[in-house]
Amino acid sequence: MKIAIIAITTGGRKIARQLKAALDHATIISEKGVGRNFAKNWQSFDGFIGVMATGIAVRSIGPLLVDKQTDPCVVVVDEKGRHAISLLSGHLGGGNDLASQVAAILGGTPVITTASDTLGVAALDVWARDQHLVASKEVLTHVSGILVNNRVLHIYTDLEVQSLPAGLKQTNDMNQADLIISNQTCYGYKPVFCPQNIVVGTGCNRGTPVQEFDQAMHELCLDLGLNQWAIRNLASIDKKNDEAGLLTFARHHNWQIYFYSKDEINRITDVTFSKAAMKAVGAIGVAEPCALLSATLNPNKPQLISRKRKWQNITMAVAEIPFTLSAQAQDH
Repeated sequence: MKIAIIAITTGGRKIARQLKAALDHATIISEKGVGRNFAKNWQSFDGFIGVMATGIAVRSIGPLLVDKQTDPCVVVVDEKGRHAISLLSGHLGGGNDLASQVAAILGGTPVITTASDTLGVAALDVWARDQHLVASKEVLTHVSGILVNNRVLHIYTDLEVQSLPAGLKQTNDMNQADLIISNQTCYGYKPVFCPQNIVVGTGCNRGTPVQEFDQAMHELCLDLGLNQWAIRNLASIDKKNDEAGLLTFARHHNWQIYFYSKDEINRITDVTFSKAAMKAVGAIGVAEPCALLSATLNPNKPQLISRKRKWQNITMAVAEIPFTLSAQAQDH
């Protein structure tokens, strides 16, 4: 984490030097004007430590705030080092952890006011991020409110569950669930967290327009009852790494594409042999083997949940990575 430290008094600057010496990647920002210091450096740092009155910090950062998912964290420290207040982006931005770290360095007390921390339940936004679960802001706000108000959130999931964080309780009755965790779209109106555990392998004819990729993906997900948010990435043969329609399609959806050589592809077994692919690019196939190759970046064995499907200019296949929910962060 890149940290900027801003101090405005002699005592504050002493605290700033102490923190800089103890924190990795910390920089003291000393240009004139607190508001100017925050504004000029707001996009350049992951977190800010202000050795100043809370009111000064609030007035300075107010015009800069955009979203808790993108704003840097801000911790405010009094110039005696007695309190380190997590002022902004306590969860996703790491402000609570930074406040605790600062307090430990200075021998002070961290001040954490986020509801989940004071009530001893999970911070859902952090847990979802660490588990590679995606949800709309509205859903996240809604279910976080249930958890804070009721101290328990009932979840229904079709995934394997190893453990759950404080306050989350699994139920086998979907109707009693406050939250569904699944990559499927069959659960109606219920709030959903979606795991990113799907890889789509795709092949295409040269010059295929982006609209055809969008249409094919729409039909594929509709047929499989698959939430498009579950797609972690696309995969294809390296001969397609300059295919404009495919690249634009991926960019529009913020998906990475992993490309594989024909030699890597031809080592994959139990896939549908394609005469057309062998003739065109010298590979046994594209969609199925590329989906499997990309999904095996995960140590768990993936499975094809949809073998190659063919449209006029496109083929797609879908591999699912086994996914286990845990109270702790995991690599998926």
